[in-house]
Amino acid sequence: MLLDTLRSLLLLSGAFFYLVGTLGLLRFPDAATRIHALTKVDNLGLGLIVLGLLPGAGSWPVALKMILIWLLAIAAASLAGHLVIQAWNRVRETQAEQKND
Repeated sequence: MLLDTLRSLLLLSGAFFYLVGTLGLLRFPDAATRIHALTKVDNLGLGLIVLGLLPGAGSWPVALKMILIWLLAIAAASLAGHLVIQAWNRVRETQAEQKND
C-alpha cells in the first residue's frame, strides 16, 4: 500500500515536471531559456518516472536498462541543447553583422 502510494506520487510528479517543461517551451521568450526548460525539467521528470517504475521492473537487468535509458536521455538532451544554442548564437551573430553592414 505504501509502496503503491509512493510509486503513484513519483509518477505524478514526473508527469507534472513534463508539463512544466512543455509550458516553458511554449512560454519562454528565446531559444536559450526554452532549451533550458526542456533539458533540465524534462530530465528531472523522466528521472522521477523511472524511479516510480523501478519497483515494478521485475528483475535487476530490466531496472538497470531503465536507469541506463534515463542516463542516455540526459546525455542526449545535454548534447542536443548545446548544439541548438551554438546554432542560435551563430544566427544571432550573423544577423548582428548584417545589421551593422
